[in-house]
Amino acid sequence: MITGSLVALITPFYEDGSVNYSKMEELVEWHIEQESDALVVLGTTGEAPALTETEKDKIVTTAVRASDGRIPVIAGSGSNNTLEAKEQSLRYQEIGADGLLVITPYYNKTNKSGMLKHFYEIADAVSIPVILYNVPGRTGCAISCDAVRELSRHENIAGIKEASGDISYVSKISQYISESFVIYSGNDDMIIPIMSLGGAGVISVLANILPRETHLMVKTFLNGDIKTARELQLRYLDFINALFIETNPIPIKEAMNRAGFSVGGYRLPLYEMETVTRINLMDTMRRVGFAV
Repeated sequence: MITGSLVALITPFYEDGSVNYSKMEELVEWHIEQESDALVVLGTTGEAPALTETEKDKIVTTAVRASDGRIPVIAGSGSNNTLEAKEQSLRYQEIGADGLLVITPYYNKTNKSGMLKHFYEIADAVSIPVILYNVPGRTGCAISCDAVRELSRHENIAGIKEASGDISYVSKISQYISESFVIYSGNDDMIIPIMSLGGAGVISVLANILPRETHLMVKTFLNGDIKTARELQLRYLDFINALFIETNPIPIKEAMNRAGFSVGGYRLPLYEMETVTRINLMDTMRRVGFAV
């Protein structure tokens, strides 16, 4: 599996709210130049819940074509409807995605057996790697440590994006890291703490605007330079916190627009930032070197 900084790519929009596929192609090219290690499309940061099936398919197609084999593309194919998640996973595999990010079945939730069956149904149907996505703060449910242990043994389940913010949970599931199962930090403020427990990198919001720096943070740690990696984590900590001062991806898109990327707005129910939080974000951007 991939190690390093996997950017949780935003979905750019035009002023009329339609998807800006040309801008997405530009972002893919820029991330390749900036040494991002993989692209993750249709995740939380990509506003997947607000996209149509047709738009999702075209986003995956655009990312795959623009990357042209130069950088892996992982597509978020999860749903709280297991059949829908399986069908999406098969479509994205057919389009050419290199892997899948599959979230827990939110809202209707399930018990441990249902959680296992949900992921098995998807992993059994595809032949590309599946990354579990644990983010209970958004979904209202979590993958238990016992379930992670069992799922880690599946030949197509290659890792977990861990975004609970619970370092004790990370410690427990780190027991199941192997050559075929890895952990990615799902929180930019915990990249180095999770890597210290064996993590392989991060699926990152920060990397949308500081891709080279996020890549460097992970790679210096993997190369044994813990001091530099720690310094980078702490250098950008205030900025990372500001990127989550409102619901992701509102602040990261605001930051990118202020930095000149012109990625457009949001789809409801997401909306533009409040004045107070925008001022806070701009202040932190200046402190890390952005001219805004």
